[in-house]
Amino acid sequence: MKRSAICMLIAAALLCMTAHSAEKPLQTRPATTSDELFRTVAAQDAALFDAYNRCELEKFASLVDENVEFFHDKGGVTRGRDALTESVRKNICGTTTRELVADSLEVYPMDNYGALEIGTHRFHHPKADATEPVGEGKFAQLWQYDTTSGSWKLTRVFSFDHHALPLGEGH
Repeated sequence: MKRSAICMLIAAALLCMTAHSAEKPLQTRPATTSDELFRTVAAQDAALFDAYNRCELEKFASLVDENVEFFHDKGGVTRGRDALTESVRKNICGTTTRELVADSLEVYPMDNYGALEIGTHRFHHPKADATEPVGEGKFAQLWQYDTTSGSWKLTRVFSFDHHALPLGEGH
């Protein structure tokens, strides 16, 4: 069980892999969120977790602010891009993948900062699908838009309400 908690800790809490995201329609969005902002944040999420799922740590780190704070209801807090990236390397690479639950994504504009992303995600254990239950949790991620560089960085993550789905469910 500790392995599942560690795996979920690293989930920069966080769409299905990029290959799947192109096949799915846009999920729900608040009336105040533009389609453009929603698509932008959904694309950031997809890029972050595609890198996470493929263990492309340089790409993963490039999407995360150097002073990121990651809060996890089971594992505590991880501070800093280097610490978060190293945790992914040690605990996720080759053992866990993250999937965004369809239609769970919400995006809210944060004036003069960026956007807040909220949703539900699942964590699969591809090498142990028959014996490891799928983990599920909720997340809220704060993305900051840098007007100088035109880039988005993940600055804060809250990952919570983690639980295992019954064996065989969520596959």
